[in-house]
Amino acid sequence: MLNGLKALGRNFWLYTVGRWTSQAGWVIQDVAVPLYVLDKTGSGAVMSAFVMAELIPRLLINPIAGVIGDRYNRKRLMYGLDIARGILLFGVLAFSLLGIRELLAVQVLMSILGAFFSAGISGMFPDLVRKEQLAQANSILRSGGQVLRIVGPILGGVIYALGGIRLAILINAVSFFGSGLFEMLIEYRWETRKISSPREVWEDMIEGFRFIRTSEGLLILVSLSVILNTLLNPVFAVVLPYLARVTLGLSPVKFGSIETAATVGALAGNLLIAGKLKKQSEGVFFKAAFMQLSVLFLLVLAAYPAFEGMAYPILIVTFVLFGIFNTLVNVPLFTKLQRAVPREVRSRFFTAFETAVMATTPVGMALIGPLLNVIPVYELVGILSTVSFVIAVFYYLGFGETIMRVGEEVPEVVT
Repeated sequence: MLNGLKALGRNFWLYTVGRWTSQAGWVIQDVAVPLYVLDKTGSGAVMSAFVMAELIPRLLINPIAGVIGDRYNRKRLMYGLDIARGILLFGVLAFSLLGIRELLAVQVLMSILGAFFSAGISGMFPDLVRKEQLAQANSILRSGGQVLRIVGPILGGVIYALGGIRLAILINAVSFFGSGLFEMLIEYRWETRKISSPREVWEDMIEGFRFIRTSEGLLILVSLSVILNTLLNPVFAVVLPYLARVTLGLSPVKFGSIETAATVGALAGNLLIAGKLKKQSEGVFFKAAFMQLSVLFLLVLAAYPAFEGMAYPILIVTFVLFGIFNTLVNVPLFTKLQRAVPREVRSRFFTAFETAVMATTPVGMALIGPLLNVIPVYELVGILSTVSFVIAVFYYLGFGETIMRVGEEVPEVVT
């Protein structure tokens, strides 16, 4: 096991420790900011504005960020933007920019910087390990993130209670600087191709989309991901809170424990891939997808009035299992995409993919939310689960072999 971890190499571990460091700081601030905003305003609308301030700029900037990520030195983008975000947060503290409007503006700036950062790292990460190590590398990186998601909210609450928003922002600022220092030590070469005109930005964006369109396997795999994301994201963002708090009347602690159960399941799935399955995890992609969708039918039981007394334990079991199988779907999915996309267009591809997922998520929520007022929860979950299962079967029967071949050969970039 230890030899396998060492085999991933120095660059991978510098990258991974750097990412974990910045994620730890961000999780703490991500807990503290909502608490601070609600303490100051007591307004859910203001809290929603902070969520939108992070989402909308990223949606708008992503296509341009993808071009920058493919054109400019990815390593410099990575550590430069981490350090820049640290400087921004130190500036917030130095000049006491802690009013709601000031923090909202900071949220927008952090979102923009984060978009360029993500574009750089999405293009860079697959080059840091051998292709046969990608599944293991992805699962190890995600495992640390899952641990932080379990520990972070508790730690963030304690830090906010002890030192308020200032201490939370200070820790996040230091974490960005620490992350940048690790990333500066990574050995990575990428030749910069400077942009000479706005027309080149437009042409590069078009080239990225053209690449997706001309690669049948990628187009099929991306479309399946976007469709299922549109259908299933509202289950967790809208239906689950409604079921837990309104239908079942569960306490905030019990509701939080359900979300923690999903995180624990995801951590177990990542450890399974990192320690045992590794590259073989790609072979269970469809099996895991069907198991993930089958598990969702347990939500129908939890929401059905006859099972109300058993709803809470059913929900815990459901989300542990869903976390495991969702990881066994997502890690192979991203591993296939990372191997399949040429490094020259990788940043543009992944920012386009992220944009498609982010853009369709509100659509799904806007459609599903109002239905909760007219359809019983168990019927709505049953419909969503059935439709998702049928779509997965359709893709498996019609395009299963094509999807499983994605990543076996890297297609050429069409210009």
